[in-house]
Amino acid sequence: MSVEVTRLPSGLSVVTDQMPHLETASLGVWVGSGSRDEQHDEHGISHLLEHMAFKGTSRRTARQIAEEIEAVGGDLNAATSVETTAYYARVLKADVALALDVLSDILADPTFDNEELRREQNVIVQEIGATEDTPDDLVFERLQEKAFPGQPVGRTILGTPDTVRSFNPARLRGYLARNYRGPDMVVAAAGAVDHAHVVAEVERRFASFNGPAAPLPQAARFGGGAHVESRDLEQAHLAVALEGVPQRDETLYSLQVYTSVLGGGMSSRLFQEVREKRGLCYAIHAFHVPYTDTGLFALYAGTDGADAPELMQVVIDQIAAATENLNEAEVARTKAQMKAGLLMALESSEARIGQLARQMLAWGRPIPLQEIVAKIDAVTVESARAAGRAVIGRGRPAIAALGAGSGLESAAAIAESLWRQAA
Repeated sequence: MSVEVTRLPSGLSVVTDQMPHLETASLGVWVGSGSRDEQHDEHGISHLLEHMAFKGTSRRTARQIAEEIEAVGGDLNAATSVETTAYYARVLKADVALALDVLSDILADPTFDNEELRREQNVIVQEIGATEDTPDDLVFERLQEKAFPGQPVGRTILGTPDTVRSFNPARLRGYLARNYRGPDMVVAAAGAVDHAHVVAEVERRFASFNGPAAPLPQAARFGGGAHVESRDLEQAHLAVALEGVPQRDETLYSLQVYTSVLGGGMSSRLFQEVREKRGLCYAIHAFHVPYTDTGLFALYAGTDGADAPELMQVVIDQIAAATENLNEAEVARTKAQMKAGLLMALESSEARIGQLARQMLAWGRPIPLQEIVAKIDAVTVESARAAGRAVIGRGRPAIAALGAGSGLESAAAIAESLWRQAA
């Protein structure tokens, strides 16, 4: 197996996958800290910190950070999620040390210059405004808020204009010191990399990330309920969620199969029944997002407001029916799709480092492909049905609906019936 792992004395893990056929390397730093790790007065600080890491260090200006990577043909990026923040680069194999130097520099020695901070706060406020103007993004923010009300895990990752503008350099340094610690960090590299070389560079450049693991975030509590928002839109945007399962739950793969059969692609039940047979929408899909201590089983559809009640009734009927008559052919097709997706990820060094880093954060080890395939193969028709029944019976759904017309209220009421029927 080409995957190697080293744990440094600080607790930081280094995981690599050498892919000899590649001339490039992807490298990244994953931190087990995201928006749900924010305190009540820190809404949006995780995402702001991700932006500010690129805005200058004592050794490099913001422009020099970008130019040094792009001067060798590489690229540099980052992303914040509910539970993680990632900083990553892709370069030629000769420039691995440079990429690690830049990544360590922006995290270990950011200057958080006041003028740069002011500008980046304005940029993020514009980003928040863009989300408000994008209803198929906004509906998921409203859904998350209803699913986990009054909790960091249910808040938007971006924050609000007021909270984003409230942060100063001292607050950023405090959050960085509290959450960016060796035991909660993984450096992942894949492609044209040498494990010993990567470890040596990381050991030298990331030595300042030490200390005990960061405090655990507030435990998630699924809420539920409906949010119906009237907006002057051409389409109605509908999203429904039920409590899913955590990353390490033994039923995870059975639920993933149930979810995919229901709404995972063009051959899924929802796509065929709602779009192909009835023409009620252009886009419809279902998905499951596992977190450390909970999960989110959800579906989305965009439709004409007048068609929203009919669409929702069909959706609810399909959710229930799949728990009773999901069949062997559907399960076999979905399992094949899942295994193909795993293999396709192995062909991309960037996808591979994300896969390895997430496994290290969730399981403390890289999961061999054969082990994942075995868990997928172990899913049966009955285990997939049972996973669906468990989700439906877990509690009241969360519902978010944006658009015009009285049909949204009716659609929300129909979605609520899913819980009443299960109860």
